[in-house]
Amino acid sequence: MVAVRDLRVAFHQGASPISAVNGVSFEVGVGEVLGLIGESGCGKSVTMRALMRLHPPAKSTISGQMQVDGQDLQSLSGPALRRYRGGTAAMIFQDPGLALDPVFTIGQQIEEAVLWHTGCSRKAARARALELLGMVKIPSPAERLGNYPHEMSGGMRQRAMIALAIACNPKLLLADEPTTALDATVQIQVLLIFRELQQRLGMSAIFVTHDLGVAAEICDRVAVMYAGRIVEIGTAADILKRPQHPYTQALLASTLHGNMRGTRIQGIGGAPPNLAELPKGCAFRPRCPKAQDRCAQELPELRVVAGASQAACWRVDEPAAALAEGAQP
Repeated sequence: MVAVRDLRVAFHQGASPISAVNGVSFEVGVGEVLGLIGESGCGKSVTMRALMRLHPPAKSTISGQMQVDGQDLQSLSGPALRRYRGGTAAMIFQDPGLALDPVFTIGQQIEEAVLWHTGCSRKAARARALELLGMVKIPSPAERLGNYPHEMSGGMRQRAMIALAIACNPKLLLADEPTTALDATVQIQVLLIFRELQQRLGMSAIFVTHDLGVAAEICDRVAVMYAGRIVEIGTAADILKRPQHPYTQALLASTLHGNMRGTRIQGIGGAPPNLAELPKGCAFRPRCPKAQDRCAQELPELRVVAGASQAACWRVDEPAAALAEGAQP
């Protein structure tokens, strides 16, 4: 369904371009959910917006190959690009309060998308909007059609955002941290709705999240991003239970879980690199306890490690004991 090869996105700002995505490659199968995890600023949302062609050409440069359902995204323009957005691929944004138009009702916004993509009558579009609000389990859907976004709670707005995204039965659904701004109870409800609809409609999906527990529940495979690159990718079970890359290991070690009472959280020292001045070798080297001289000079590529996982690290093939000690060669 999705094939991305050597995707690079740079923003023009000041004297040096901001290299937000640096050679990302991945695939997503039909009906598969791929999770993107990593610290803020690692390029997750930039990658998602690139797949929707939302970056302004005047301020950004995109190179590489992006194919969705056999379409070359770089070649789309005009009506073809508008048909792709919403028809082939749709996106659930992090903040529905900003993504939804405040001067139109929820019903009007869903109806507009259905009318444009299907060409049906307004009565049929209204019926479809009502059906969609019922699918995302919004109470009293007939009444909610006439509500403006500000008249709904955060959880209800996010459900309405999901309804709008799936209105025209897209083949690919992009979810950019759709539960970040919600409380824990509402998060669970939204995630259950997302998973149920994804499976029922057979959509492929890319799910961006900071919550590793969410990734474990929602995703079939997980890709870990750092400084605009994928540093590890594999099945959710392999990545979360048997991480190979030092950054993935550090990310999991810094996560809270139930049996941590009375213990100190293992934070990741240092800070992410400046994307305008990326180092020559591995970008994680200054923060990595297992770094060696080679890491400063050569950029490691993804290669198969344990199981079907791939990791971009020079030391993943070394014995576990040496890695645990962070021994220098």
